[in-house]
Amino acid sequence: MAGYTRRPEWLKLDALEPTILNRATKLTRDLELHTVCESARCPNRTKCFAEGTATFMILGNICTRNCTFCAVKTGKPQAPDPQESDHIVQAVRRLGLRHLVITSVTRDDLPDGGSSQFAQTIRAIHKYDPNIAVEVLIPDFQGSASALQAVIDASPAVLNHNIETVSRLYSGVRPQAKYRRSLDLLTQAKLVDNRLLTKSGLMLGLGESREEVIEVLADLRLAGCDLLTIGQYLQPSLEHHRLVRYIRPEEFEEYRIVGKKLGFVAVMSGPLVRSSFNAAEMHISATRN
Repeated sequence: MAGYTRRPEWLKLDALEPTILNRATKLTRDLELHTVCESARCPNRTKCFAEGTATFMILGNICTRNCTFCAVKTGKPQAPDPQESDHIVQAVRRLGLRHLVITSVTRDDLPDGGSSQFAQTIRAIHKYDPNIAVEVLIPDFQGSASALQAVIDASPAVLNHNIETVSRLYSGVRPQAKYRRSLDLLTQAKLVDNRLLTKSGLMLGLGESREEVIEVLADLRLAGCDLLTIGQYLQPSLEHHRLVRYIRPEEFEEYRIVGKKLGFVAVMSGPLVRSSFNAAEMHISATRN
């Protein structure tokens, strides 16, 4: 199967630094927290921990959706932890984080989709230190305007919602999501607060064409999206969506150039790029422009 052929040279990874990884892992377990870095098996996790950034996954580690590309478990989640935001503040303090990303599993079982937990977490971090930049990577909240408003009212530095793939592949890759709904969420965020930095990302290698990728970039710019990440899909297991091909580095560079020409403030595009890859750097770059 394509996902299990030998990886090309440009996808060879350095060994994860065990000291850094073990310290962060022990802390998150002690505080009963989850990081998407671990749940999604991100190849960059020790680099981010070492640079004072991390991506915390709130609302548990069980998702109510079954996107076929994702390594996060699907099932019936537990009730939200009312102490979760306090635990994240403790982790921020003990790890010395200056920029962090808050994401979540999708919680279609909750009336507000978990938006109140996002808002509570942002406010708790700002209360601890208002100078820490908090980026949120949110689900689509099933199109709820009030849920989106609740998150924006808490004043995140960046609001991210990943488009993930091209419209044609949604039914196979994101069967419970809608391409247009995701675009509408980003559009609505700008209508609520035009000064808010918005961000999105997609992964390549699922069978999309060059023309379809460029169409997605154009759609995101029409939605007012400011920041963009593009990375290589890596198949988590034989049960997940099939990897169609590895994208060469020069193709990623082409999409970076196209994105900049379309007007994105910052674009990260490369084989190992993930949603939170160099998140602090992207935020700083955007605020300087």
